[in-house]
Amino acid sequence: MPTPNKTWSAIPGRRRSATADRSLTQLRTVITAFFALDGFVFAGWVVRIPAIKERTGASEGALGLALLGVSAGAVATMVATGRLCRRFGSHPTTVAAAALLSLGVALPPLTGSALALGLVLLVFGAGFGGLNVAMNSAAVDLIAALRRPVMPGFHAAFSLGGMAGAALGGLIAGRLAPTPHLALLTAVGLLVTAVAGRALLRLPVPEPVLASASASASASASASASAEESAAPAGRTPEDPARGAARRLVAVFGLIALCTAYGEGAMADWAALHLDQDLDASPGVAAAGYSVFALMMAVGRLSGTALLERLGQTRTLVAGGATAAAGMLLGSLAPTVWLALLGFAVTGLGLANLFPVAIARAGALTGPSGVAAASTVGYGGMLLGPPAIGFLADGLSLPIALTTVALLAAMAAVVAYGTRGAGRAGGGPA
Repeated sequence: MPTPNKTWSAIPGRRRSATADRSLTQLRTVITAFFALDGFVFAGWVVRIPAIKERTGASEGALGLALLGVSAGAVATMVATGRLCRRFGSHPTTVAAAALLSLGVALPPLTGSALALGLVLLVFGAGFGGLNVAMNSAAVDLIAALRRPVMPGFHAAFSLGGMAGAALGGLIAGRLAPTPHLALLTAVGLLVTAVAGRALLRLPVPEPVLASASASASASASASASAEESAAPAGRTPEDPARGAARRLVAVFGLIALCTAYGEGAMADWAALHLDQDLDASPGVAAAGYSVFALMMAVGRLSGTALLERLGQTRTLVAGGATAAAGMLLGSLAPTVWLALLGFAVTGLGLANLFPVAIARAGALTGPSGVAAASTVGYGGMLLGPPAIGFLADGLSLPIALTTVALLAAMAAVVAYGTRGAGRAGGGPA
């Protein structure tokens, strides 16, 4: 049954008009703006965690529990956001979630205890989780119409936004208190939401364009690898026997996303603190830890489409997981600031395409519900990460705790390799 968010019918071999092409280009630009805003606001909060930790007087374990609020709010919101996307459409849901995220980022510096911090981070996390599901669902719709694996490009915008937010935070960390800094992020976020949201609400949800059966049968192996990432399935009915297999595949891609989100969350929450307290870095250099990580994630994602078209999904995931594991071992155990920064950069390059590939594949299998399910499982990594690393840091040390990121990155590579055949089996049209 058609919903406001997705129309699965399409004419095989149908060609788009010039007007439709312009509409898709505008839509791609607007969705990219929301991804960049998400990264900018989130990174702006991240670089102020050390200052807010000092203000609240929280221990590392208490801070880990407080940071759990971001992930708990996100995970609790994601499934509901998938339903909202199906009922109201991903475009209006994206705009509403972006507004909530922008308002929520101003709350953390207004707290005076770890408990209060954790409670307001639930609001911030709800905006973050809702925006991630909604804008990824909108991106999946666009990918189905473009028939190209362009999801890494959207996540590159998130990383570039994160790099800009972290760089700005590093520049003003020693000059501006957290309260005016995060209030400024709220103003920027609401302005971008108003401008980009108006454009997004005017643009229609694109219809997927499916290749004909004969063209699919004669495609080369490299084209099949590309189509594996970008093709949306034809409408599946509840009686479709492949539906259960698709759901299991969504869970697998969610597990890969979990391993990746654990690493991204660890870098966001603990990288600056590790450089500050373990390696005696200045506040500006400590903030650069997440900045170089975000930069290399952006570099990896900007080249992600070409990489997927050349290597395919499995090789991209396996290579990325192995690279991230090696980089994080260096970043967490390095004896100097500059070696740690190098390790963080390599980690960002390795993790770059794991999450977008997993989410895009889940969305291609089952639409917004797949995006919501994989995102919920994925952000479970962020749910587990902050307290796990905090407790391990209290019991052992923060560098040792950060090595768990390398362990889960390696696990993502193993899972991707172990399900290499299943990804192809579930990828074609019904």
